[in-house]
Amino acid sequence: MTTVTGRMNALARAELTLLGRSRATLVTAVLVPLLLPLSVRSAIVGMDLADAGLTVGTVLLPAAIGFSLLFAVYAALTNVYVVRREELVLKRLRTGEVRDGEILVGAALPASGIGLVQCLLLAAGCTVLMDLGAPPAPHLAVAGVLLGLGLCGALAAVTAAFTRTAESAQVTSLPVMFVSMLGSGMVVPLELLPDRLASVCELLPLTPAITLVRGAWTGDLPVSEALGAVAVALAWTVVAVFAVRRWFRWEPRR
Repeated sequence: MTTVTGRMNALARAELTLLGRSRATLVTAVLVPLLLPLSVRSAIVGMDLADAGLTVGTVLLPAAIGFSLLFAVYAALTNVYVVRREELVLKRLRTGEVRDGEILVGAALPASGIGLVQCLLLAAGCTVLMDLGAPPAPHLAVAGVLLGLGLCGALAAVTAAFTRTAESAQVTSLPVMFVSMLGSGMVVPLELLPDRLASVCELLPLTPAITLVRGAWTGDLPVSEALGAVAVALAWTVVAVFAVRRWFRWEPRR
C-alpha cells in the first residue's frame, strides 16, 4: 500500500521531469518573473511615493513577488493542467488509487516550488540591492507568499476547466493576469488610487498577497487590515476550490 505522501511525491517528480522538457513553460516560469520587475522599475521611480510613505523598494519587491506568483505558478499551472488533460494523463491517473485532490496538488508542487524559490531569491535580492533591510514583520511576508501560492494554484485549475487547448490557455489566463497586475497594487500601489477604487481593488484575488508582503517591509500595516487581507485570500481560495470540484474536467474538451 502506498501513502498519500508517496503518491504525491511520485507525481511531483514526474511533473518536474515533464516541466523540464517544455522550454516554453520553463521560460515563462523561470525567466519572465525575474525580468519583468526591471521593466516596471522606471515607471515606479516616476511615481510620487513619498506622500504615501512608500519607497521604490517597498513597491518593486511586492511587484516582483506578484509577477512570480502569476507567471511561475498561475500561468504555468494553467498550461500544465490543460496539457495533461488533453494528453489523457489525468484520466489515466484517476484509474489508479490516486485521489483527485492528490493529482491536482501533486502536479502543482513543482511550479509552486519554483515560485517559492523565486520569491525567496527576489526578496533577498531586492533587500540587498535596494537597501531595504530586514522586514519588521516577516510573518506577514510568509503569510502573503503562502496564501498567494495556494490561491494561484487553485485559480489555475479553475481557468483550466474553461480552457479547451494548450494554445488557448495563453488567452484564458490573461484576464486574471491583467486585472492582478493593474489592480492588485503590483505596479500602482493602492495608496495612490482614489479611495473608492482602492476599496474595490482590495477585493481582487492577488491583492491580499501584495498587501501582506508590502506590509512586512513597511511595518505599518494595522492588524485589522492584515486580518482582512487574510480573510479575502481565504475566501477566494474557498470559492476557487469549490469551482474546481464543481467544473474541473478530467477528459479532453470536445
